[in-house]
Amino acid sequence: MNSNILVFIEQREGKILPASFQLLALAGELAAKTGGQAEACLLGQNVSGLTPAVASYGAKKIYTVDNAELRYYRTQPYTTALAAVIGAADPRAVLIPTTALGRDLAGRLAARRQAALVIDCTELVVEGKDLVATTNVYAGKLGAKFKLSGDRLQVITIRSNAYSAAEPQAGASTPVQAVSVTLGPGDLRLKFKELLSTTSGIKDVTEADIIVAGGRALKSEANFKIIYELAGVLDGAVGASRAACDAGYQPHTRQVGLTGKTVTPRLYIACGIDGAIQHLAGMRGSKVIVAVNIKPDAPIFQVATYGCLCDLFTLVPLLTNEFMRMKG
Repeated sequence: MNSNILVFIEQREGKILPASFQLLALAGELAAKTGGQAEACLLGQNVSGLTPAVASYGAKKIYTVDNAELRYYRTQPYTTALAAVIGAADPRAVLIPTTALGRDLAGRLAARRQAALVIDCTELVVEGKDLVATTNVYAGKLGAKFKLSGDRLQVITIRSNAYSAAEPQAGASTPVQAVSVTLGPGDLRLKFKELLSTTSGIKDVTEADIIVAGGRALKSEANFKIIYELAGVLDGAVGASRAACDAGYQPHTRQVGLTGKTVTPRLYIACGIDGAIQHLAGMRGSKVIVAVNIKPDAPIFQVATYGCLCDLFTLVPLLTNEFMRMKG
């Protein structure tokens, strides 16, 4: 085992998840302190065209596994492929974005490699010779720290937007090593049949830098139109409170909160959301929080960076028009 940090680059149909670039920046910082280097792993079909982008964000070496069976994610073949890359790279730690795919893959990989596993970290630092990972517990009210011994492989998932990506360097030259993998019958028991998209072009809340979320005060699914319009202008995602989802205004795939999805965007705009405990637990890690609410005693104002005590039906369209004007 060397001191290198390997980053799993999550990509879908040739589009790399921004969180992967964030992890490359983190890997570079950690490797500089452990005496290693930041490396990357690309799995999929026809992924060679993605290597220049990965190199531009700081990967010092890129491992690729190109196989038609890896075009769409399935746990077993991806685990076998990533385990093969780990065998070739022999890294100290593997960093994986905390996504639905990442959570599934990390657990299986750690079991396969008998590695230490920490899920959904908000901070990862070097203390002495050890990596120390921090996760949130008790709905984000406390942080738990885990010191990871260097005597075994460490598999760590990192929450999106917990770190910022570095500025890409065009023309960066990085060696690429293709890793050969043989997928056996056990890897291919689950057959891919058809891919059905459940999205309408709007980003998922767990992957967005900007989220515009609506609550029960929107009063109907039709009224969420103003939330979608503002999110569209900002190139953001649409979120919703549990009350709004339970009322049928939005699907539960957009629910933010303890029983929904945990998000950490750069900007979170909460429109008509009072701020129940379970909702705050899912979004309190946002860098900047803007609350729009007519209730002066709404709990959301206790965590908001900026509070707007006004009617969302008046302010949200004004914000949309102003951002459209600014963007020309």
